[in-house]
Formats: sequence, C-alpha cells, structure tokens
Amino acid sequence: MRAAELIEPQTIRICDHIIPEPPPGHVQVQVRAVGICGSDLLSFISNGSSGIEYRYPQVLGHESTGVIFRAGSGVSGWGAGDRAALEPALYCYHCEFCRAGHYNICDRIQFQSSAGVPGFLREFVNLPAENLVPLPPTLSLEEGTLFEPLAIVLHAMKFAQVQAMESAAVFGAGPVGLLTIAALKLSGAGRVWSVEPVGHRREMAGRAGADAVIDPHTADPAAEILRDTGGRGVDMVIDCAARENSFTECVQAARNGGRLVIIGIPHQLETPLNWHVARRKELTIYNVRRSNGESHTALQLLSGESGRFRSLITHTMPLDRVQSAFEMLRDYADGAGKAVIVMK
Repeated sequence: MRAAELIEPQTIRICDHIIPEPPPGHVQVQVRAVGICGSDLLSFISNGSSGIEYRYPQVLGHESTGVIFRAGSGVSGWGAGDRAALEPALYCYHCEFCRAGHYNICDRIQFQSSAGVPGFLREFVNLPAENLVPLPPTLSLEEGTLFEPLAIVLHAMKFAQVQAMESAAVFGAGPVGLLTIAALKLSGAGRVWSVEPVGHRREMAGRAGADAVIDPHTADPAAEILRDTGGRGVDMVIDCAARENSFTECVQAARNGGRLVIIGIPHQLETPLNWHVARRKELTIYNVRRSNGESHTALQLLSGESGRFRSLITHTMPLDRVQSAFEMLRDYADGAGKAVIVMK
C-alpha cells in the first residue's frame, strides 16, 4: 500500500508499506479521506509538537474516515463496505484515568500520527473495532473527517459552560477556531469576537457566526474587546491559536471571574502568561486534551448541520499532492481553510 512519510522537516515522500492481516478484535480499513490538522502542520514545520520530538520517518494524519475492507476474528457488527469515522487514540482501558472515565488522559495512550505511531496518511490501517464509529449516510467521507476536531471543540464546550447570551472571544480562526465559533453560537452564546491575522480566515469567521472580527496586526485585540464591552471584558475566551502573546491577550480580554479555555497547541515549550492579571480577575483556566467520548455527538451534529460546516473544507487533494497541501497550509495560501487528502 502507499503511504505518505514525513522524512525530515517540510519533506514528505510517497512510499510503499506492507499491511498485515488484522489481528483478533481489529478491523482493516481502507482509508478514504484524511483532514490535515494544525498539529500535523506543526510537526511538518518544526519536527514535532507538544515538546515531543518525532522519529523519522513518520506518517501523519489523524482526522480520518474510511471503508471496511475486512474484519479480524472476534469482530461483529462490521462488514466489508461499511463506512466509518476512525478514532485515532488507542487507550489502555486499565489505568487509573481510564477507569475513572478520563480516557483522553490515559496513562499509556498511543495516538496515531504521534512519535513512533503511524497516522492515517496511508491506504490501509488496522484498528481495534472500538475505534470505529459508523458514519451517518448523509455525510460524505470528506465531511466526516471534521468529526475529530469537532469532538475536541465539543469537549471544550463542557469547560466553557456557555450560558444563554454570554459573550465570548475566540483567538484563532483556523478550522478549530471556526468550529468553536459555530459551536458557541449553537450553544446559545451572544456576541462572539474572532481574533485572526489572516484575511480570508477572518471572512470565514464571519460566515461561521462571529459578530465581530479583529485583525491583531492592526489593533490590540484585548483593548478592542474591552472598548466594545465598556471595559468589562467577555464572559469566556477560547484560545485556539496559542501563538506569541495570545494567552496574555486572552487574560486581558476576559471579565473578572471569567473563563479561559485553551485548545491550541503552542509552538514553544514555554509561553508568556500575565499571571497577576489572571489572579486578580480570579479567572478559571482550563486546558483541553483532545476529546473524551464526544465523537458520536460530533457526527450527529455534522449530519444535522451539514450546511453550517461543509464550507470549512476548502480543498480536497489526492495523496500524490500531500506535499503541496502541507505547503499551502503552511503559507496560508489560496484561501485555505481545511484541506482534506482524498485516497483513490
């Protein structure tokens, strides 16, 4: 089978891999579509994310859908040709955190597309049957790839605790930021500000539901938000960018007693945060680690609100053009929102 291997920073090659028979309890899936995530792009650019260095070669991609090719022994409920969304996280189910239901912080988690664990930018993959979620018939395989980032956003909404007509600011209008804006509006949020330096992404933020957009290159985001709210600040700030000074800007934009939810993954191991302002405001700060059981809900939401989310996918490209896809996203080129690699 063909696979896309990251062999050094910013260089991907297409090569042949061998796919073994699916072991007991596993399903062999023909991968059909893979969304490129911001963390994939970070790995492409800088040799890893979250402070974990990659070991080359590495297969990226963890937002995926596919079609069942064959099932291993002991698997029921899945047959050849069934369509599925593919969960990328492999949990142990036995550690303290899994037993408590916090699977996303499993002590022995293996995440496909992370160091030493190949991702989905390959034509076939063997997965535990429990990592497959049926894809609603109303969703295309390409649209279905949005389930993974949307599940993360829905997990973040549990921390945001959105109340009717509360105000919010979202820093970053990449795919996760755009999904966050849409989720906030669906949750009943009132006025939502989007902070985004890239012009076409600000336009997409408006279409996703943002009531106001701010270019941080031409205005101080926190100052603008404070001015618009009469000095009060917003009820919640969600940082989907985690770039440069965004943490401190988020703290400044939040009201006293507000919430800060951090979804984005910083480039740096250490990032600035004005702790004294956060302390004086008595902010509640949440970190988000992927999702935790929200995938089914994400697929239902995508199916029921497909018109709201479909436009986020601006590019579909074949596996042979995966290098070009990553370069396009790196350069914020061609009005790119979400790019999906389609297997033929």
